[in-house]
Amino acid sequence: MSTNLPERPPSGQAQPRRARHLMDPHALPARQATYDDASVRRVQRWVMSALVVVVAFLLAGGWVLIAGTIVSKPAGQWVLLANAAAFGVAGMAAALVIHQRRWLSPWLLLGVVPLVAGAVWIFG
Repeated sequence: MSTNLPERPPSGQAQPRRARHLMDPHALPARQATYDDASVRRVQRWVMSALVVVVAFLLAGGWVLIAGTIVSKPAGQWVLLANAAAFGVAGMAAALVIHQRRWLSPWLLLGVVPLVAGAVWIFG
């Protein structure tokens, strides 16, 4: 097997003296981790939950926009608003699961915000 590393001398022979400024590829120094693994996981959870909630509320906003501009029948508008609420609640539940909290929580009520805002905009 061919490598770019220099050969190790047999164990009975003296090793050649290396200059101090050179690195020994067979005895690399151990590096300390420069970050805390728990803090990295915490940041990853916040970023992922923020992405999930933003995407869910963008989809919910799209349903509200369709209900307010394209659909003219009130029954269809209510169905689309209910769909928007379902996306909002699902996004909030996913964020709670990402943070390893109980998904059945009062925070789920924030998922109904697109329904309320859309109903005020369309029917108000």
